[in-house]
Amino acid sequence: MTKAASKSMATQADPARVDGRRERGRSSHKRIVEAMMELIVGGDLAPSAARVAEEAGIGLRTVFRHFDDMDALYAEITATITERVMPIVAAPYPDQDWRANVRDLVRRRVRVFETTLPFRLAANIKRYQSPFLMGQYGKVVMLERELLLRLLPGRVLTDRINVEALCASLSFQNWRALRHDQGLSAEEAGTVTMHMAETLMATIGDTA
Repeated sequence: MTKAASKSMATQADPARVDGRRERGRSSHKRIVEAMMELIVGGDLAPSAARVAEEAGIGLRTVFRHFDDMDALYAEITATITERVMPIVAAPYPDQDWRANVRDLVRRRVRVFETTLPFRLAANIKRYQSPFLMGQYGKVVMLERELLLRLLPGRVLTDRINVEALCASLSFQNWRALRHDQGLSAEEAGTVTMHMAETLMATIGDTA
């Protein structure tokens, strides 16, 4: 009997061994993703594959058995973060005045932006070298803009300058500037963002 045949028979005779290998593979995959995310949250916004492997307690070759390249790992992290925040982003708005809905949007964005802050900072560092991350960046910016515009009535949308100012004030770029460039706490940044939105909505209310 050949070695291959013996191995095949052993595998068929011991399905638990196959299940064990699969479980170890799933465990390694999860550890790699968790290690990458923990490094980013911990302040290493551009961890190398070797650093991820070290943090996960596995070999470098194992990382690339699970992920073809670092873009594939970033894609997995993107999917994980999206799953966390989409219930907040996609929750329906009540039937109320558009200003009340915008205030609700501000509160949601404060939560989402703060949750995703380290990961989006990490992606910003790499996106100019990554077609995937650059494409993802464009999609998220367009989605955030569209979610705001959907809340505004037609008469408000005609006030283009104030609408664009509102989009800018509720953008992630503004949140990053408040949190990092100006050194505000999340609570302070949320208060400033709401103030900006309220000021602009009052202006729109006077002209639209």
